Amino acid sequence: MTQAFELRLARRMARLGTETAFEVLVKAKALEAKGRDIIHLEIGEPDFDTPGNIIEAGCDALHKGFTHYGPSAGMTELREVIAQHVSETRRVNVAPDEVVVVPGGKPIIFFSILALAEDGDEIIYPNPGFPIYESMINYVGAKAVPIRLREDLDFRLDMDELARLINDRTKLIILNSPQNPTGGVLEKKDIEAVASAIGDRNIMVLSDEIYSRLIFEGEHHSIMSLDGMKERTILLDGFSKTYAMTGWRMGYGVMRVDLATHISRLMTNSSSCTASFSQVAGIEALRGSQESVDHMRDEFKKRRDVMVAGLNKIKGFSCQLPHGAFYVFPNVTETGWPSKRLADALLEDAGVAALSGTAFGEFGEGYLRFSVANSIENIEKALDRIDAWTKKNL
Repeated sequence: MTQAFELRLARRMARLGTETAFEVLVKAKALEAKGRDIIHLEIGEPDFDTPGNIIEAGCDALHKGFTHYGPSAGMTELREVIAQHVSETRRVNVAPDEVVVVPGGKPIIFFSILALAEDGDEIIYPNPGFPIYESMINYVGAKAVPIRLREDLDFRLDMDELARLINDRTKLIILNSPQNPTGGVLEKKDIEAVASAIGDRNIMVLSDEIYSRLIFEGEHHSIMSLDGMKERTILLDGFSKTYAMTGWRMGYGVMRVDLATHISRLMTNSSSCTASFSQVAGIEALRGSQESVDHMRDEFKKRRDVMVAGLNKIKGFSCQLPHGAFYVFPNVTETGWPSKRLADALLEDAGVAALSGTAFGEFGEGYLRFSVANSIENIEKALDRIDAWTKKNL
């Protein structure tokens, strides 16, 4: 059809990025529709069902009328439960009015950057990293300053580099541990070094801890726990990864009260509120049995071990053992293939859906990301297909 009027988008829309996992999923589904057998290792969500007690709480809430608007910042009871949970797990005192409940984890990223950053401000973020960080920084007109995560540091931060990147224009530093896509985990000495690099500067930290319950070795450390950092930290966590609740759309941020007020206003102006029945289910998730979380973590660890061991036997692939999340991030430079071309070939020729490292930033070149949110049987089948492909093409 011929359009009578040209679509005149705002210039900022050209700065908006995307999340490649969903694009690859669409391509994989299209191949499946043509009869191809595709092994899905591209999408970042648990393949487990939401635990039954949580589903029952959500259904019960629907029958009891929790189908209406609620407070923009979230239901009081859920905020109380979250505050208690964060107080216990991060060893800080958190009050309910420091909690804002949002539909998923991304709104905390978007709202925090929208509320804090202006033209000329700089935001330091991990690269390779979750692509929405860079997308949102660019969208609001701030300057995205990548800090490279290096394999030889177990994909942790180079603290000397971080110290060099911080300047008078730095407004926000984004941390992510356990990390997507690498599975890297920050140690206590790392977050202490970040706090030391910030010093007494008025710089906020957005600490994305959405995978905090999915750690295989060691323990989780939050910069919010350090003396003097709570008022400069925005903690991002949620229910999607921990409780297999991706479709329930519920996350939360924990931050100083004056900032929480503004983040709540952004909720009012965008989504109004998070679904009430989801919030009731969230209360059960945090208060109920945690056996499902432990089971899921243990299963991901088994799958991680199989995936890493298998990849390290394939020509051109080498893979470190990630310590958290449910991803592996093999180095594929020895294949001689650019990451995007290799990921496309594995999907189209071998029927294995993975993501190019460049989907997570320029420093992801030379890597692929595989999600282990699939059965060991399918992971082993994927490894066989990748091995066969390399023997034929390398």
